[in-house]
Amino acid sequence: MLWCAWLAWSRFRVVLPTWDQTLPTVLACLDVTLRRIGGVPTYALTDNERTVTSDHVAGIAVRHPLVVAASRHYGITIATCVPADPESKGGVEATVRLAKRDLVPTQVNLREAYQSFAELEQACGMFCGLVNQRPHRETGRAPLELLAEERSRLHRLPEGPFASVFGQTRKVMWDSTISVGGVRYSVPHGTGRRAGLGAGRRRAGRGHPRRCRRARRGRPPPPLHPRPPADL
Repeated sequence: MLWCAWLAWSRFRVVLPTWDQTLPTVLACLDVTLRRIGGVPTYALTDNERTVTSDHVAGIAVRHPLVVAASRHYGITIATCVPADPESKGGVEATVRLAKRDLVPTQVNLREAYQSFAELEQACGMFCGLVNQRPHRETGRAPLELLAEERSRLHRLPEGPFASVFGQTRKVMWDSTISVGGVRYSVPHGTGRRAGLGAGRRRAGRGHPRRCRRARRGRPPPPLHPRPPADL
């Protein structure tokens, strides 16, 4: 999957490869995009995805609470386009069309399939360098050149990213377990601390020292799910 962003005045484009469209991934891509631009614009226009718009009430979009918190963190207003109206986001549509044409392997461009995610990431970087350094058809100047002028009108970036891009956290209970989706998992953290949940999916080790110590002390270890939903 590709994340495509476009800065309206300078026509500066950012294309990032992603694994999914989950909210932490979207917020992480937003942070990378803003840092590549070097500033924060006043508005960000996006599609009406469920990760951004949780509901519509009387025709008014209701933003996801984390999206509202992220927009407050970066100082940006996140707006959604009108449904079934591609003209309201024509610049992004053009970026998506160019990215698909040059990056997605098809029988037309004869591009071979990517062997790894790193290879796709490298191709996206080369694509952004190409489209941002050549003169744009409308302005007659390179987007990278215009971006240097536009930065003076952008808001200042916060020093750190929004905390949710690193995943969710859970409080460790008295028995060294956390609850994720109504299921308890054992973790190597002390009581009262917070454990971070990553985006990956790996099988937890069964020979954890804490479980062995609990077994030797005569107390049954907390149940360990054979396939936890995330790295702990």
